[in-house]
Amino acid sequence: MQVGQWQGNLPGESTRMIGRRGEVDGVRALLGRSRLVTVTGVAGVGKSRIALRAAAELREEFADGVWLVALSPLVEGSALPYAIAEALPLSDQSSRPVTEVLADYLADRELLLVLDTCEHLTEACAEAVRTLLAAAPRLRVLATSRRPLGCAEEQVRTVDPLPVPEGDDWREGDAVELLLDRAAATVPGFTMDERNRDALMRVCRRLEGLPLAIELAAARLRELSPARLAERLEDRFTVLGTTDHQVYDADPPWHQALRTAIGWSHQLCTPAERLLWARASVFAGGIDPVAVKQVCADDRLPSWQIPQLLESLADKSILIWEPTGAGDRYRMLDTIREFGAIWLKDLGQDERVRRRHRDYYLALARDGDASWIGPDQYAWYDRMTVELPNLRAALQFALVRPEGHTALELAGALWFFWYPCGFLQEGRHFLERALAQDRAPGPARRKAMWACALVLVCQGEGALAEKLAVECAAEAEAQGDVEATLMAWCAMSCAAIIMGDNARAAEAARKVIDREERSLFCFPELLACTSYGMSRTMAGSFEDGIAALERLRTLCDQHGERWQRAYGDVLRAQAELACGRPEQARAYAKAALEVKWRLHDSLGMAMAIDVLAPAAVAAGEGERAARMLGLADQIWDTVGKHQIGTPELVATRRACESEVRGMLGDRAYDEAFSAGRDTDLDAGVAYALSAR
Repeated sequence: MQVGQWQGNLPGESTRMIGRRGEVDGVRALLGRSRLVTVTGVAGVGKSRIALRAAAELREEFADGVWLVALSPLVEGSALPYAIAEALPLSDQSSRPVTEVLADYLADRELLLVLDTCEHLTEACAEAVRTLLAAAPRLRVLATSRRPLGCAEEQVRTVDPLPVPEGDDWREGDAVELLLDRAAATVPGFTMDERNRDALMRVCRRLEGLPLAIELAAARLRELSPARLAERLEDRFTVLGTTDHQVYDADPPWHQALRTAIGWSHQLCTPAERLLWARASVFAGGIDPVAVKQVCADDRLPSWQIPQLLESLADKSILIWEPTGAGDRYRMLDTIREFGAIWLKDLGQDERVRRRHRDYYLALARDGDASWIGPDQYAWYDRMTVELPNLRAALQFALVRPEGHTALELAGALWFFWYPCGFLQEGRHFLERALAQDRAPGPARRKAMWACALVLVCQGEGALAEKLAVECAAEAEAQGDVEATLMAWCAMSCAAIIMGDNARAAEAARKVIDREERSLFCFPELLACTSYGMSRTMAGSFEDGIAALERLRTLCDQHGERWQRAYGDVLRAQAELACGRPEQARAYAKAALEVKWRLHDSLGMAMAIDVLAPAAVAAGEGERAARMLGLADQIWDTVGKHQIGTPELVATRRACESEVRGMLGDRAYDEAFSAGRDTDLDAGVAYALSAR
C-alpha cells in the first residue's frame, strides 16, 4: 500500500490533537536511539494517539514503511503473528511457521512496526518482538501498553494526564483546551465565557486531565450545562454504583478519573443503552449494526430499538461511527469495551452472548460458503476481510468452549476465505486445531479435512494434502457424502500436480468430471476442470487441456464466478504460450491478473505475471520481461514456495530467465529485474496490465 511518498497503513486523525508535543518529541527521540520503545500509562491517557502521531511524523525515515498492528481485537497470543502478517504487505502461503516467515520478510527491510495495545498479550508480544528484532537489524518497534514488555533493550516513555490549571488561567493547561475543542464538536458554537469558565475548569480538575474521561464528559454537554456537568462529577467515588471495584483495582490500576467518567456515563445511559453497551462488548474490531441485532437483541432489548440505541451510544461517545466500503459500522474504544465486558460478566450474560456471537458468525460463514460461487465474490471478500477480527474471536471461543462440532463447522465453512482469499497460514492454524480437538467422524469433520487439504496444496505440501484427502475420501464414500467425496478427489488431483504426477492428477479429476451423481455444491466440477486442464496441458496434451479450460470458463460464466475462472485463464495463458500464441497468452494472463489483484490473491498474481514475462520476450520486449520476472519474484517471496514447487512451472520460469538475460546482457537484466522486484506492488501490477 502506498500513500503519497510513504508506505504503511496508519489511519488518519479524525480529531485535532491537543498538546502532547513534548511526549511526541520524546518518543521520536527514543526511537532515534533505541530499536524498541514502549509508550506506557494508565487506560485512557492517550498512549495510542501519541504513538501514532510520532510514527506518522517519522514515516519518511523508514524506506519500507510504518505499519500499525491493532492488538485489542485479539483474544489469545497465538493469533499475534497472524495479525502482524495481515497488517504488513505480506501474503505468505507457505507451510513455514508464520514467525519464521515474518523474520525472513523483515530481515532486510527498514521498517517501523507499531504494536498498539499490548497489555493483554504482554508475553506473546515480548517473545515476538525479541524474535523479530534479532532477525531484522533495521526494524524498529513502537509499542503501547499499560506496562512495559520487559525486553532487554526496551526504552519506556510513560505518559501522564494532560496538565490541569492550578489557578484561574485556563490557558495553563491543555486539559481545558481539549474539553473546549471536543465540546465545540458536540455543541456547535460552544465557547468558554465568564459564566461557564469556573465550571469547565472544575470538570477538568475533577477528571485530573485524563483525555478519555474529558472526551466522555464533553459529550454530555449536549444535554447538560457546564455547571450541572461539574456538579454531577463531584461525588466521584460513588458514581459507579454497584460496579465491582475489585475488577478495576487489578494490575494495572484503573485511573480514578476514568472510573468516574465511564461509570458516570454508564449511569446516565438508559437501561437499554447500558445493556447494549455490555452486550456489544463481545464484538472484536468493528461492529456491524446487522450483527448487533442478531447477537444482542432479545425480549429485554427488542431488535427494532437497536438502530436508535446505537446512534444514541455514538452520541454519548460510547461508540464511534465509521462509514466503510462494506457499509456503516461502529467501533468501541478498547477501554470502553473492557468496562462493557466487565458489566456483561457481572450480569451473568457473558457466555450466552458470546455463544450468540459465535453462532452469528457461523451462520455468516455458511452464507458465504453457499454464495461464494456466484456474482458476489468481491462483496464476500470485502465483507469477510472486514469481519476477520470477529471471525477470529468466534473461532477461538468455539475452540475454548467446544459444543457440538461448532469449531469444525466454522473453520470448514470458511474454506472460501482461507483458500481463495489468501489466508492460508491462519486457515491451516484453525483447521488443524479444530481437527485435532474434534475427531468424531461426520460432515463437519469431512469438510474441514478437504478444506485443510486444499490449503496444504497451496502451501506446496503435496504429500500431506494427499494423505488428508485420501482419508477424507474413504470416510465420505463410506457415508455417502457426495460433496466431500468429490472435493477430496479434487484435492488429490491438485496434490498430484504439485508432486509432478500429471497422469494421477488427470485420473482423479476425471472421476469428478465423469461422475453422474452430483452435489448441489458446484465447486468440485469447477476445480476438477481446472486441475484436469492443468495436468493435461503440462503433459503436452494441449487440445485436451484447453477443452477442459473452455468448459471451466463456460461453467464460471453461468454462475458469475470470477476467482476460479481467473485461475483457468492463467492456465489457458500457459497453454497458449506453449502453443506459440503469445498474444493470446498475454490477453488471458492480464484478464486473470485483474481479478487476482482485486481479490489480493498473491498466488494467482504471481502465476499470471510469470506468463506475462515470456509473452514480453516473444514480443521482443526484453526490459519489460525482466521487470515482470522481478515483480513476480517479489510476489513469490511473499507467497512462499516459488511456482508452488510444480516442476513444469519451475522449468518454464528458469528458461525464461535465461532467455531474457541473453537478450539484455547481465547488467541490463539485473537492473531491470531489480526495478521490477523493488517497485511498489500497485505500480508494478499497473505496469503489468499496461502491456499491449
